[in-house]
Amino acid sequence: MNRLAFTLAEVLITLGIIGIIAAMTIPSLIQKKTNRELQTALQKNYSVLQSALEKASYDYGETIKPAAFVKGGLLKPVLIKYLKSVKDSESSNCIQNGSETNESGEIEKYIIKNYKTYNKKQTVQTWYFDDGQFMLNDGSLYMIENQTQTSAQIPPIYITIDVNGMDKKPNLWGHDLFTFQIIENGKLLPMGADGTDYDSNSYCSATSTNKLNGIGCTYKALTDKEYWKNLP
Repeated sequence: MNRLAFTLAEVLITLGIIGIIAAMTIPSLIQKKTNRELQTALQKNYSVLQSALEKASYDYGETIKPAAFVKGGLLKPVLIKYLKSVKDSESSNCIQNGSETNESGEIEKYIIKNYKTYNKKQTVQTWYFDDGQFMLNDGSLYMIENQTQTSAQIPPIYITIDVNGMDKKPNLWGHDLFTFQIIENGKLLPMGADGTDYDSNSYCSATSTNKLNGIGCTYKALTDKEYWKNLP
């Protein structure tokens, strides 16, 4: 009686094919899982930040507006009161400043070497992160910018959040680093939304070499269903 069986060569070929398919699909599955986790973390931090500002406004008896922080006041102590932080950092102590030489041979200061822009083409500068930093219990890093008033117009407040912490990659603006803006009337908006200072076309670009590229991605990340499928 003849019995059908696989030869060793056939088994090895089959295993090889399975290995190739796994090598092609597993990284994609891992990336999808990571992106989903970052998307969830962004949504959670947006909700947490909104809640903290609402609670602060209720206790203060008025909406928390940028005008209240023009004369050197900092939003950090107000926010930190309503958020459970485990590490309170003075100025830029959470993230370390550095410098680098650009293509023109000029030395650029206030560089965060472990953070890069949306398309990974530039390192990020600390200009918008240096007016208060603290971490939440889950490791999320909050960085605040209280801009100085240089005209009659009230300057905005920017709040940038590394939703999975500075010790976890990818450390890219628009991937795990997202910026929000408190506009003049006190409303918190995801950067890139109408009424914010940086639009999502110019400042969430796959080709731009601007050192602020990615700052305008937050609105897209929260509203565009295809956003997380097309990260550069």
